[in-house]
Amino acid sequence: MAETIQLLATHVQPGVKTADLDALAEDFILSKGARPSFKGYRGYPATACISIDEEVVHGIPGSRCLQEGQIVSIDLGAIYDGWHGDSSATFPVGEVSEEKRKLMDVTRRSLEVGLSRAKAGVKLGAVSNAIQQVVEAAGFSVVRDMVGHGIGRNLHEDPQIPHFGPPDLGPVLKKGMVLAIEPMVNAGGFAVVQKPDGWTIVTADGSPSAHFEHTVAVTDDGVDILTKL
Repeated sequence: MAETIQLLATHVQPGVKTADLDALAEDFILSKGARPSFKGYRGYPATACISIDEEVVHGIPGSRCLQEGQIVSIDLGAIYDGWHGDSSATFPVGEVSEEKRKLMDVTRRSLEVGLSRAKAGVKLGAVSNAIQQVVEAAGFSVVRDMVGHGIGRNLHEDPQIPHFGPPDLGPVLKKGMVLAIEPMVNAGGFAVVQKPDGWTIVTADGSPSAHFEHTVAVTDDGVDILTKL
């Protein structure tokens, strides 16, 4: 997953069609002996979710071209030898506003801080709360309606992972658990709505959104990040 995300990052530039990014991702995943997890999942039509500016997640690739000043979130899943991985990152298209750059930086940092709290014996809420604290201290908001998830033989498994809430809630993390932790952060309010295509989730107020995700394995001392080079 990390190699695929890294490859697509080099092609994020003005004028590139989102469908071309999607085709590049599918070809690369297949070349490694893996298969896209998302394509056909519950009817989803593409390999990648490519979401631009106010699109939070599940943006469908197509004829739309990237434009200077946008930010684009790329969410990918792949299955290899029967095991799923899930990862996402948000990238600038050329030069972007200070607000958008801060939004990406804060979202990435919130994931890093959340992962730093995770280890066997810790309640899941400690991870969720750490993410929320970073985001809200920066003046942004965590999406409530979309959550992370367990992952393994199936793309989505228990537990569901909110990225907000009190630190003393949720199940106790156990060694060997594999989780997809993926804060989605809005520059404005946390409310989101679904577009008529039945997939794309956008901010209700039209503010930009960023999304970072890693698949991690819980250990006694922390987590092993499975989707990082």
